[in-house]
Amino acid sequence: MSQPWISGNRFSLLENGEQFYPRVFEAIAGAQREVLLETFILYEDKVGKALHAALLEAARRGAQVDVTVDAFGSPDLSVEFVSSLTSAGVRMHVFDPAPRVFARVNYFRRMHRKLVVVDGKRAFVGGINYSADHLADYGPEAKQDYAVEAEGPIVAHIRSFMLSAIAEGRTGRRWFTWRRAHPSVEMLPPAGDADAQFVWRDNRDHKNDIERQYRLAIRLARKRVVIANAYFFPGYAFLRELRKAARRGVEVSLILQGNPDMPIVQTAAAMLYHHLLNGGVQIYEYCERPLHGKIAVVDDEWATVGSSNLDPLSLSLNLEANVMIRDRAFARVVGDSLQRLMRHSCNRVEASKLAESPTWRKLRSFFLFHVLRRYPYWAGRLPAHAPRLAPLLPTEVAATDTVDKQAFP
Repeated sequence: MSQPWISGNRFSLLENGEQFYPRVFEAIAGAQREVLLETFILYEDKVGKALHAALLEAARRGAQVDVTVDAFGSPDLSVEFVSSLTSAGVRMHVFDPAPRVFARVNYFRRMHRKLVVVDGKRAFVGGINYSADHLADYGPEAKQDYAVEAEGPIVAHIRSFMLSAIAEGRTGRRWFTWRRAHPSVEMLPPAGDADAQFVWRDNRDHKNDIERQYRLAIRLARKRVVIANAYFFPGYAFLRELRKAARRGVEVSLILQGNPDMPIVQTAAAMLYHHLLNGGVQIYEYCERPLHGKIAVVDDEWATVGSSNLDPLSLSLNLEANVMIRDRAFARVVGDSLQRLMRHSCNRVEASKLAESPTWRKLRSFFLFHVLRRYPYWAGRLPAHAPRLAPLLPTEVAATDTVDKQAFP
């Protein structure tokens, strides 16, 4: 089910927490009517506390503030952190609040989106969570990541989606969701020349929308494709589109993790290297620090930024959101940023330098052609449930903390 392309928008690329946090905190602190925020991770570190202060400032001025966090990604918020927000009128929602006894087992089908809409006029979409590891002063483990700030009519569509997610998660009634959310798609005045499409992935009606838009853009590419993605392990159809584009003369470049936050990520992606390199795809490993970005550009015409990785979790399980942008000026900004990354912070992977035994080659071939071809099917067989939101109250945080302290003394 395709989402409409909306014209008249303006986008600004925000790289890492140094650019993202000041803009989003300023927007939230200055909100007059409404703040909608969704995030996978909210930690109670210096970034989380700065967000906390901005949310309080908005709420105390009378803005309605809704914050949605994922139970697995944001498990350790204190009673004081939550109670000060709820006392000021902030409505805190937690996605899939499964009990945590002995281990956090509620891993699959997470709410992985990172979205903000302020006063229905400014939106932020990307992959940056609210944690200090998105800032360079965190050290060698600081993440490289991206987001966009959006203005224009697309913001109303993002706002409508977020209101719908809250309503559906709390009521479970789709008709109620439609009646509440869709009247909020008001016509905002044009802010620029960019066409945009807000695309999300869920486990019901939009299971493969983000992947489908990626594959369509690659299929239409004529000059170049550059994809920077932290967790790269897509299905066979996606890999086939990359190889087909390279064979018809498109310069296809992948920027993947060379200094991963989880070693298994690099191991999994490396299983695909020979297959892609032999098909003409160029691979660069970003080695300066962990790559967390989910960003791509095609032909200086099309770009995407969002929360979706290109792996089974994001493409088949998690709730994700990306914005697709058709604008030459913005695509050039993205392209220039990724070119700098490849020139100054990456090592190019050469097929001649990859050692591969005959046994490993057979194993890799089996995995590619028998497992990856079927992964959308087996991923879909993992436990599924309807999105569920619950209010996050200080008393519930205290009870959860008690359980954790008993399980992990």
